[in-house]
Amino acid sequence: MTQDITYTTKTKQLIDSLKSVCANYGLGNDGNEFKIITQVFLYKFLDDKFRFEIKKLKPEIADNNSFYENLKAIPAKDYDLLMDLLDENVPRLKPHQLISHLYNSQNTEDFAKTFDDTLRDISIENADVFSIKSFSGAKDKLFDELSNYITDSSQRDGFCKALINKLFEFSFEESFENYFTEKYDFFKDIFEYLIKDYNSDSGGKYAEYYTPNAVARIIADILVEGDVKKVKCYDPSVGSGSLLMSLAHNIGEDRCTIYSEDISQKSSTMLRLNLILNNLTHSIPNVIKTNTIAEPYYLDKHQFDYIVSNPPFKLDFSDFREDLDTDRFKERFFAGIPNVPKSKKESMAIYLLFIQHIMHSLNDKGKAAIVVPTGFITAQSGIEKKIRERLIDKGWLRGVVSMPSNIFASTGTNVSVLFIDKEAGKDQIILMDASKLGETVKEGKNQRTVLTREEESKIVQTFHAKKAIEDLSVVVSAEEIKAKNYSFSAGQYFEVKIEYIEITAEEFAEKLNGFETKLNELFTEGYALDLEIKRNLQNIKFNK
Repeated sequence: MTQDITYTTKTKQLIDSLKSVCANYGLGNDGNEFKIITQVFLYKFLDDKFRFEIKKLKPEIADNNSFYENLKAIPAKDYDLLMDLLDENVPRLKPHQLISHLYNSQNTEDFAKTFDDTLRDISIENADVFSIKSFSGAKDKLFDELSNYITDSSQRDGFCKALINKLFEFSFEESFENYFTEKYDFFKDIFEYLIKDYNSDSGGKYAEYYTPNAVARIIADILVEGDVKKVKCYDPSVGSGSLLMSLAHNIGEDRCTIYSEDISQKSSTMLRLNLILNNLTHSIPNVIKTNTIAEPYYLDKHQFDYIVSNPPFKLDFSDFREDLDTDRFKERFFAGIPNVPKSKKESMAIYLLFIQHIMHSLNDKGKAAIVVPTGFITAQSGIEKKIRERLIDKGWLRGVVSMPSNIFASTGTNVSVLFIDKEAGKDQIILMDASKLGETVKEGKNQRTVLTREEESKIVQTFHAKKAIEDLSVVVSAEEIKAKNYSFSAGQYFEVKIEYIEITAEEFAEKLNGFETKLNELFTEGYALDLEIKRNLQNIKFNK
């Protein structure tokens, strides 16, 4: 455990030192700082992963002091064969692309160009595995020409040297053996630390939301039961990928393939980094940057075994609303498309389209978990009710968990998680009200509710057991839900308990007498007040 804490601390120190370099060159809190920090960190991770895997294949060249020279000495044919033996999650690098080579070459002329050229070549040579596609099929670059973010060209060499020096001082290699068996918690913490200053609800048109760890864990623990193999997992509004990472971790990274869509380039970049850190590089070609609602890349290409989503709840989609109301999307949006309001267009309920899209994208045995505003589960009419009716009438609702308020730091909206299972049936549907659980903590200016691990476990175990617990959960049938106007709120099904107390006739008479006495006292007091008010009114005189 001490080693874990020490290594986590060192890794965070690396991230802080990279941020310090950016600050020293005028890029602190600059819009490009995010790209520099994440890309340089990724370069370091890939470099060390490559070295680590090569040393496993060829222990005879493992000595760090001579590794570069030994690698360089391998004949071209043998080198190509060595590259073919590498796992698909490992980049293919050449000796001169290693950080150690750049470190030893930093006193050469025009070092910034050498640095940029190295990263550009790595991008091109590894594009098939590491590039994100857009809806049109165009691929992005793994690395930008980072020195160009320094406007003063005379400072570019110094900036790139400073970055390389920080990278050279640190190594992931010594701990890969440990962390690739138990990697998830470590790299999840590091990923969060890496992006914490860049993944906030900035109020933009496509604001990014981060799903809290507790919610991601609960969703994954409820969705994944038993031994699961060769499944397709999908998130149509993926953000930085926390829901998919939790899901893949529970299933096993080598037992699932990840698919995702998101309109944000920043989110896609974060997700790629998350996939690489979590040994899911093989799924990067399935990361699509697109508007999932208007231009769905996977619609009718794939149906999925598991879908998770924390979609944006409200968003102005009036500029493409009419494109959705066509025969092509009629089956997909069976419950309808929200109308464009005369005012407050930004409040259009786009999440209702995501729910319908997810239902359409599940295969015959598919399971899904969707974060929704809690108002959805009780709305008495409209698209919300039509969706709930379909889930019940088809026997697809497995259950609902209503979360504590403020469980998301970025929004005060109360949320619930909708669990869909095409094989759920109509007999035992579990509805949970976990709103009273958790403890309040302060995060900056915001207050957030945090669930303990014991509370998470209680939610998951109660859900799996389909167990009714007073003031927490009920198990109901589809018919009972229909009788309550298709309400998914657990509170509406809790039994109202009236406490009866056994008393004698004498005790009853005594209580009644006490009530009568108290009432007479109040009447007397009220009469006295009436007389006092009358006297005061009579004493009021008009003065000129």
